[in-house]
Amino acid sequence: MSTTRVAVYARVSTTNHGQDVTLQTRELHQFAEARGWTMVGNYIDDGVSGAKDSRPELNRLMADAHKRCFDVVAVWRFDRFARSVSHLLRALETFSALGIAFVSLSEQMDTTTPTGKMVFTVLGAVAELERSLIAERVRAGIRNARAKGKTLGRPRIIVDAARIGRLRAQGRSIREIADDLGYSRGVVHKTLGNRVPRRVATTAD
Repeated sequence: MSTTRVAVYARVSTTNHGQDVTLQTRELHQFAEARGWTMVGNYIDDGVSGAKDSRPELNRLMADAHKRCFDVVAVWRFDRFARSVSHLLRALETFSALGIAFVSLSEQMDTTTPTGKMVFTVLGAVAELERSLIAERVRAGIRNARAKGKTLGRPRIIVDAARIGRLRAQGRSIREIADDLGYSRGVVHKTLGNRVPRRVATTAD
């Protein structure tokens, strides 16, 4: 039978002065040993705030997860690993897709067990519901704005194509024309490229 390989992630932040990261790793190692798992990696972010999206050892852990260097990720507590619930769920979804289990010792969550898998499924369903509710609120807001006659998107501007043409004929550069008239260079370039004789044109650029 193959041996289950476990990687441990631990972190202490700059605000936890005097806290020793071995308080986390010792208990995690004991847990892994009791389960008969083989320790294959320690990923320790020492003195790194949990509010940061990018942490050196967490980034290395996620990279090694994609290489399938281990079968289980074990942490001491959720907040040592993830900066938010959404961050935690994204990581758990990544691990699940890679076939990697996740253990949080303090919260007693262990996706190698049926109960842990159920908890993960419930958390994922809650996250999906939250995303759906947010999307529906956005769509409802757009429908309400349109019903009130509000114009959505970038405001349209009036472009004096004839004046742009005259300035260009005088040898002015696109940048100079844009600066003088208060348009973007893209609008000036597009208007000149259209080459349609008209006094006033409208554009959403």
